[in-house]
Amino acid sequence: MYEDKTLVCRDCGAEFVFTAGEQEFYAEKGFQNEPTRCKACRQARKTRAANGEPREMFETTCAACGAPTRVPFIPKSDRPIYCSDCFAARRS
Repeated sequence: MYEDKTLVCRDCGAEFVFTAGEQEFYAEKGFQNEPTRCKACRQARKTRAANGEPREMFETTCAACGAPTRVPFIPKSDRPIYCSDCFAARRS
């Protein structure tokens, strides 16, 4: 049913194999996206997080109030970005 796939790591650019067994595990857990990082980069990312290293943040402007804000992802121009207050207000 599943076959090994070769993917490219988004951090280091190395190719890695997404095995049939891993694909089956992802399906059982209900994960919809394939992994985007190789095992070494996933482990390095977990280690940085466990050591309390801050995430890289990006400056942008809130689409609702115009205030400068920082987000932990690269903002895309096709989607609005909100500051914490505006985001919380939109959720409730």
